[in-house]
Amino acid sequence: MRLPGFAHRLPVVIGVAVLATCTLSAFAAEGNFERTLHVSGTVDLQIDTGSGSIHVRTGDSSEVRVTGHIRSNDWMDSGAERVKKLESNPPIQQSGNDIRIGHIDDPDLRRNISISYEVVVPASTQLRANTGSGSQEISGISGSLEANTGSGSLKISSIGSSVRAHSGSGSIDVDRAGGSVVVRTGSGSIHATGVAGGFDGETGSGHLTLEQTSPGSVRAETGSGGLDLHNVHGSLQAQAGSGNIHAEGEASGGWMVHTGSGSVELRLPQNASFDLDAHTGSGSINLNHPVTVEGSIGKKDVHGKVGGGGVPVNVQTGSGNIEIQ
Repeated sequence: MRLPGFAHRLPVVIGVAVLATCTLSAFAAEGNFERTLHVSGTVDLQIDTGSGSIHVRTGDSSEVRVTGHIRSNDWMDSGAERVKKLESNPPIQQSGNDIRIGHIDDPDLRRNISISYEVVVPASTQLRANTGSGSQEISGISGSLEANTGSGSLKISSIGSSVRAHSGSGSIDVDRAGGSVVVRTGSGSIHATGVAGGFDGETGSGHLTLEQTSPGSVRAETGSGGLDLHNVHGSLQAQAGSGNIHAEGEASGGWMVHTGSGSVELRLPQNASFDLDAHTGSGSINLNHPVTVEGSIGKKDVHGKVGGGGVPVNVQTGSGNIEIQ
């Protein structure tokens, strides 16, 4: 007989909880600020935010335009006060062409505050961008780039120099970089195209794709996922804990291609010369190059010289086929 009474009171309890949630969220405050900074020459820019996104694109060569979007998640009245303080005195510091955005010394002012930034910069800018939690989108700068996020995706395009990018959890996309590229993500895919230099990429879990346009050593690693590597010009170190590996290019340096479980497909020029050492624990080996056998050749092992020999090419898979074309 008590259950009907309890059921009757349950909607009331839920209604009170919903009302409390709505009341608390009503205290969340938002604000914005805009500033224009005048510069001449190469800009050295750093952007930091604890929680919020960063979006950088290029514009006028003589100014840096900053737009900040502030949000307080504090249900106390002090949240709105802190938003007003940041609106009237944004965290922007300038010394000539050296600009720092987002540095807040006062820990109380930072509490439960997130700021997202949209920044328009001259093309001749080098940038360091950091966010604790949030995505980043950066394009068009001719200088070097270093971008880091604890959790969020990174989308990077048309960078004229080297790129270093790190995400604790999130995908990383790099489209056209005029120098070497170093990328790391704990969990997420990596997609890099138009890389004019060396490449070093690693993901704990996710697929990695690379297209290289200029010579440079390549290192690509995934804990769980496949590797798809195109136009490799130089040495190669490719490793997958579990996943297929496809690599094509010219082995002007040594190639080491290993996967714990998955197939391996290599495409090399027909006139290529290299020393081949290939092994599969469970699978077969298909070689479409003439090979001079040294030691042994079998279904699961091939050791010999291709085209007279040259740089070492070492291929191994614990379980899967190996095909070299």
